[in-house]
Amino acid sequence: MKHILLVHQAFVSPRQAGGTRHYEFARLLVPDGQYRFTIIASTVSYLTGQPTQPNDDSDLESGIEVLRAYTPHVGHRNFVWRVIAFFGFMIASAWTARKVHNVDLVMGTSPPIFQAFSAWFIAFTRRKPFLLEVRDLWPEFAIDMGVLKNPILIRLSRWLEQFLYSHADHILVNSPAYRDYLCNRGIPADKVTLVPNGVDPGMFDPHADGQLMRQGLGLDQQFVVTYAGALGKANDLETILRTAQRLREYPDIHFLIAGDGNERANLETTAHEYDLKNLTFVGALPKTDMPELLAASDVCVATLMNIPMFRTTYPNKVFDYMAAGRPTILAIDGVIRTVLEAASGGIFVMPGDDRALADAVMLLYDDRPRAKQMGQSARAYVELHFNRRKHVQDFAQLLESVIAEGLPGVSKNH
Repeated sequence: MKHILLVHQAFVSPRQAGGTRHYEFARLLVPDGQYRFTIIASTVSYLTGQPTQPNDDSDLESGIEVLRAYTPHVGHRNFVWRVIAFFGFMIASAWTARKVHNVDLVMGTSPPIFQAFSAWFIAFTRRKPFLLEVRDLWPEFAIDMGVLKNPILIRLSRWLEQFLYSHADHILVNSPAYRDYLCNRGIPADKVTLVPNGVDPGMFDPHADGQLMRQGLGLDQQFVVTYAGALGKANDLETILRTAQRLREYPDIHFLIAGDGNERANLETTAHEYDLKNLTFVGALPKTDMPELLAASDVCVATLMNIPMFRTTYPNKVFDYMAAGRPTILAIDGVIRTVLEAASGGIFVMPGDDRALADAVMLLYDDRPRAKQMGQSARAYVELHFNRRKHVQDFAQLLESVIAEGLPGVSKNH
């Protein structure tokens, strides 16, 4: 049995809010008895900024163990405090790893990039292979957004990024554009493997109507437009608020924003100033509630800031929307637009254009059969091309090859 140690500050189990890619991979691999997973995660939710609860990891499958490493409860104050929280977890996760024995491979994931350094350190000191996963191109995203401005921190982050690329035994990416980025940075193509973001279609019933959720929110027969995900600066939720403002004269169109993040308070203040009675913040929901929320939706929305680096990303939420059989209005350009258009699963609008977003909502509001057909096409496409149950086979092959290619107890890049 191969023992995989994953260092992942933002890891969540189904009882928590956030992306569950790593949990789903582990859950699908442990039943055959070939793998077991130990995950070192934070004591603070990366999405909400609140401490994790003792029962969050209580119903994990046998073969999956989560160890929580102390993290300062300061990450949602501002960017400086966020970096302090990152460093805190980096140190705490390396210390917590002392409890984990008989590891065959250490996997680190970025962002935040500092935890990946912790994973490398653990692998180096134990003379085990190090697999680096790149989920977002950090620090490039932060620099493009204007969040990371300090030249010293930029130089340090870029040095750390290159250090990790060169010292990893192998690099896993979840978007084809990330592979191109790494190759352009001089990383050999055969050192990079793509296992894209996707979804387990079995988690969603495209025929469900979400009536319990609708009744609980007092929506009943309204046309529901949903955003589900992080509420951060990068996510450009103000565009959705402006869209809701444009459509206030349509009382049977209602917007839902599900999620949490460091911009939530500002967004709620703006919604109050706009007097948006057609918009509801439902807060962060655990993954187990996502099927019901999306079933209650007529249309789903995905937005990001209009910066070049965001054209490289495969957002998890879009695959969830598609698996739920709901059309997506996509205000993100780039590789995910290519997926949605290939699937005929929704409508693309330019990022930041609330007028175009409002027009797209009205188009689907006025043509429900077309919206339904888009949702059906989206579901069929992800079942075939972005099915996590198929991706897990590629992930398992990658784990086997990285373990097998390492020198006896020593990673060749160390």
